[in-house]
Amino acid sequence: MSVETEKDYFTEDWESLSGYECPEWFKDAKLGIFVHWGPYSVPAYRSEWYPRLMYMDKEVWSPTGVPWDDDPRAGDKPVNHVYQHHVENWGPLEEFGYKDFIPMFTADRFDPSEWMDLFVEAGAKYVVPVAEHHDSFAMYHSNHTPWNAVEMGPKRDILGELFEEGKKRDLKMGASSHLAFLWSYYNKREGWDTADPQYRDLYGWNADPHAPVDDEFLDLWWRRTSDIVDSYHPDILWFDFYWDREEFRPMHKKLAAHYYNMGIDQGKHVCLQSKNFNDFESFPAGTHTYDLERGKLAGIGKRTWQTDTSIGVNSWCHISNWITKPVNTIINDLIDIVSKNGCLLLNVGPKADGTIPEDQVKVLKELGQWMKINGDAIYGTRPWKTFGEGPTEVQVGHHTEAKNKEFTSKDFRFTQKEGRLYVIALDWPKSGKVCIKSLSEGAEHRTGKIASVRMLGGKGALPFVDSEKGLSVTVGSERLGDYAFCLEVCFE
Repeated sequence: MSVETEKDYFTEDWESLSGYECPEWFKDAKLGIFVHWGPYSVPAYRSEWYPRLMYMDKEVWSPTGVPWDDDPRAGDKPVNHVYQHHVENWGPLEEFGYKDFIPMFTADRFDPSEWMDLFVEAGAKYVVPVAEHHDSFAMYHSNHTPWNAVEMGPKRDILGELFEEGKKRDLKMGASSHLAFLWSYYNKREGWDTADPQYRDLYGWNADPHAPVDDEFLDLWWRRTSDIVDSYHPDILWFDFYWDREEFRPMHKKLAAHYYNMGIDQGKHVCLQSKNFNDFESFPAGTHTYDLERGKLAGIGKRTWQTDTSIGVNSWCHISNWITKPVNTIINDLIDIVSKNGCLLLNVGPKADGTIPEDQVKVLKELGQWMKINGDAIYGTRPWKTFGEGPTEVQVGHHTEAKNKEFTSKDFRFTQKEGRLYVIALDWPKSGKVCIKSLSEGAEHRTGKIASVRMLGGKGALPFVDSEKGLSVTVGSERLGDYAFCLEVCFE
């Protein structure tokens, strides 16, 4: 459905919603920035799940693979180290709960203009700040909870300020919702603030966490989520897992129609992103944009999709022992994803004061430098007849990236745009030559005679030999940068 048909609204049924089309601007964008930032950035320990894990003095549950160790002081009993850390550093839960971090979350060095300048420098075309995480603290001016960044903590409309600065730079601006997990996020016990009725708006109510989500919670979820849509008009609306549960099924059509119709009213083409995390299909194909967390597809997606992952190996929010991914890994992942009709949403984790750590800044700036040279092979491209060639296989599905191996100089990825084919080599060859078998004479994907080959960022045309064994290109022994390089192939 085109945004030009302003009054041709979507209705709350899949037949109507199947008329949705992924925006061309999103298909062209390829790179976005995700931002995990909130009161959980104050303790800066283990992960953004600190608010949940600090209340687990006995139960040890890790559905997303958060690593646990056995504490030698506990014998053979598993110990929740977040709970232990909290008690040792902040005091007993009866005296210091998660709510007590909020006044410490002052964001006194937060400069949204600096953030956006950095994201533009990184080459991003869209930005998705976390509007509210599982902890339920709203990073925007909420009309449905007092536990928000305008009334507490920073006492600023974080989401609103980022939207304002992003729009000045022609960035598409999104918001992510992780609120659904609040239903069973906090462990509650008498004596803890999580069980105190006066903090119900933050921690939720004392329902059985293993019971199905009830109508009261679904209503709260709807009011808070639609508030983001109606107040901020995000270009992208991203959802985490848990809202893929059966109980939320009626909300999927309702929310999609409401969000897409907001876009029609605002004269903009919006993008709803969800994971289809459970066994049943929350959204039929073509009614949304599919998102994979820390994972990829094996081949070219029929529809544009997205990977969300973090610069951090071990966390999404800032933590004291944050491990930063190598820039080479991030660039190669971007290339692999784009060649398969995907986009990359790359997460940063600012410190509690609002500054982005230097190691993350360095990654973004180096990524941006690479994009300045090679962006023609990324932005606005579409998949070729095959996504690539080479010996290195990628793992498929959610939470699989840790199993991937580094690509080699024999791994290539392909994109195309305006009659030009881009061959992206994922590592530099020691020989000074590359051979692309997919472009050999007579290959099934080959069409036409090759007229010229040049390297993006290089000087002039490159020598090549076109044969039945492949397209052999002499790229030289001098490396142009430290990461992947791109060959532009033109046909007669």
